[in-house]
Amino acid sequence: MAETVTIGTNPESTESVFVGTYAHALDPKRRLTIPSPWRDRVRGVRSLYVLPDVDEKCLCVFTVREMERKLASVGNHSIVDRKARQFARVLASRSDLVDWDSQGRIRIKDELLDHAGIKDRVTMVGNFKFFELWNPDTLKKSGVMVGTNLVDAVRHVGF
Repeated sequence: MAETVTIGTNPESTESVFVGTYAHALDPKRRLTIPSPWRDRVRGVRSLYVLPDVDEKCLCVFTVREMERKLASVGNHSIVDRKARQFARVLASRSDLVDWDSQGRIRIKDELLDHAGIKDRVTMVGNFKFFELWNPDTLKKSGVMVGTNLVDAVRHVGF
């Protein structure tokens, strides 16, 4: 079964790492349950940012802490940097901040679900600092999970 791990030896560390793959379904109200091992590791945080992926037909889900780190780089650009403002405008307008309920469910806006082609079934894929939400058929067709890509991926990131 997939789970998250905590970086470092401090059990109170707030650095959540999402690993593994889960198959889930949206409930009749189109809510998605976040796997309990992932919820357990995101201590005290009950909100997640959901963004459309820029290269694939999936959604990227970040914790508030991780999103704050990402937004720091956006904040380093000058207000006269037109391209940076345009990027921030487009990404922010298409993203969502969602809270999970007491049962660990989130409701992602329909526009984002449509972007990923998610109707009822969802494959949740850990990507270390965030996780992705995929339509299972789209994920299979994309080839992003094919093992032969592993060597190239490891080389690319210098692992």
